[in-house]
Amino acid sequence: MTPATASPNASPVSELIELLSLERLENNLFRGQSRDIGTKYVFGGQVLGQALSAAQATLDSADAAKGPRAAHSLHAYFLRAGDIEAPIVYDVDRTRDGGSFSVRRVTAIQHGQPIFVCAASFQIHEHGAEHQLPMPNVPAPEDVAPMQKLASNTLAHLPSKVQRWLDRMGPFEFRPIYPRDDLNPPKRPPYQQVWFKLIEPVGDAAELHRALLAYASDFHLLGTATFPHGISYYQPNVQMASLDHALWFHRPFRADDWLLYSIDSPSAQGARGLARGQIFDRNGGLVASTTQEGMIRVLADDNAGVPAKGG
Repeated sequence: MTPATASPNASPVSELIELLSLERLENNLFRGQSRDIGTKYVFGGQVLGQALSAAQATLDSADAAKGPRAAHSLHAYFLRAGDIEAPIVYDVDRTRDGGSFSVRRVTAIQHGQPIFVCAASFQIHEHGAEHQLPMPNVPAPEDVAPMQKLASNTLAHLPSKVQRWLDRMGPFEFRPIYPRDDLNPPKRPPYQQVWFKLIEPVGDAAELHRALLAYASDFHLLGTATFPHGISYYQPNVQMASLDHALWFHRPFRADDWLLYSIDSPSAQGARGLARGQIFDRNGGLVASTTQEGMIRVLADDNAGVPAKGG
């Protein structure tokens, strides 16, 4: 089966929403399509968003009298590289429905093997003590220049998949505060801030916005760990792959309004890099936090061009 394709007139946002809308095969079994966006394998954010969508679809057994249960945390491991040419089956285990919390375990399967596992926890709305760290002092998104596409003569010298990744119009707009040339990366401290949002408005369903944020949270995160070393994913002798991903939802938000992704990398060692992020709304509210560890290998010149494998 080839990767999912949408109507020629469909917008990138409509395509993404369709990608996150899974086919229900059984009560706890779902099937999602894959889309080739120019990465070597299935984009990790796609699997995160689809797995969360599958888990959210099984909350019908929770105690509705206490109100809906919203995802507050997700902890995932990427086990194998996903095949873009094949659909992904999501098997959801309804681990527990308690008085206030529900837990789901999700296994993503391709070709009879698990490629991803995660646990997600959901909670009814409750009041309690609140505090948060402040948002970094950065320019407003309107005062930050949009990312510029590469010149056609520069793109022409890159591998076809890299061309498609860099030249595509994706569902999210990103505006980095301190842009970096990933084709000729300088060495710089391991932190960055990026404004992002969907390029068009969507409905009010909070479950959809959480799945969209799970998808977007995989952008820019691990790459921050490469900053001190002057390397990037686009260099042929660099192999990078996500190993795990954690995401916590703190406060309501909209993925179609500007969000600030503030990311730092406290450590890289053992061919692995650790990155963590805080996501703020434009009013300074901390809406989500992330952490990810990934494989980062720099190959000898005679191994350049070898495709990256799963961890």
